[in-house]
Amino acid sequence: MNHLEQNIKPYSKAIVKLIKGVVERKSNVWEDIILYQNEIQEYISQIGLELIVKKDDGFAFLKQFEDSEGKTLGLITRRQIGFETSIVLMVLRQSLEEFDSNPTQLASDKFITDSEIKDELELFLQEGYNNLKFQKDLDSYIRKAVELGYLKEVSKKDKETKYKIHRIIKEKITLDILQDFKTKLQKHVESV
Repeated sequence: MNHLEQNIKPYSKAIVKLIKGVVERKSNVWEDIILYQNEIQEYISQIGLELIVKKDDGFAFLKQFEDSEGKTLGLITRRQIGFETSIVLMVLRQSLEEFDSNPTQLASDKFITDSEIKDELELFLQEGYNNLKFQKDLDSYIRKAVELGYLKEVSKKDKETKYKIHRIIKEKITLDILQDFKTKLQKHVESV
């Protein structure tokens, strides 16, 4: 028996996948995450991480513990995403919040198209913001949201792409963060 086989746990592959990113219900390690949730949490807490499992939404991810000053051990890198991409993410988060607040919706997933994102952005951005430049570069900001895992491409027809908004956006962008961003955006627009 080699060194790897001696030290591997039944949930080791699940931990590796979690360190790499969000794990979805359809993943081959999902059942291990559910079955060994306590063991995984005990193991990763030693390096300052917390396991978050959203069974109903079908995904799990790792979150870093923070000290009283908001600092972490730095195992999971934080990415700078840029102001414009942040605006797209805020619109997606707001759209998902409105979808979830509507009790007449029977679906559990929120789908949105390129043109719907653009329409929502026009409502979100107020007069005074450099809308022309933003609209010109919007496709690249939407692609960035896909790369970050907040949007998943579902279908493409003609020049219209349909996306599913991933529910992890609710974990990463809380309502407090959303409100704070809206306030900052309002101040920015007023100063222009």
